[in-house]
Amino acid sequence: MDSLPLPLIGWVFTLASAAALLVGAWMIVGVHRSNAAARRQLASRVLDDTVLFAIWILGLAGGIGVLLRKSWAPMALQLFCVTLVVLIVLSIWNRLRASTPPRTLLVVSLLLFAVPILVLCVATVLTLRGDGARAVFG
Repeated sequence: MDSLPLPLIGWVFTLASAAALLVGAWMIVGVHRSNAAARRQLASRVLDDTVLFAIWILGLAGGIGVLLRKSWAPMALQLFCVTLVVLIVLSIWNRLRASTPPRTLLVVSLLLFAVPILVLCVATVLTLRGDGARAVFG
């Protein structure tokens, strides 16, 4: 299997993480500006949202670090990818458990969304653990 180009990895994770952070902030501001019940529910999820923001900041830092060829970047991006894979698998499992049969359309939609992300994360981890990346990052 050929490895992914390091600039592609850097740009994909930098742009995706930046977009996720901006959309997340926009959603939180939107909920904060709505009614009092929504603000209370938002306040009850502060820790969850903070952890998610920290994970996406790790992805952003890892992507920028890969672009700048920093020695810590492969480890940060690998940690982000592993975390993202675990979160996606848990999310799929919870959605499938909560839904009622038939689940065919749900399974297809989840697979269309999740499989490309999982493949990208696995390919990124394999690339960053390869000899070519070790030579670049020293």
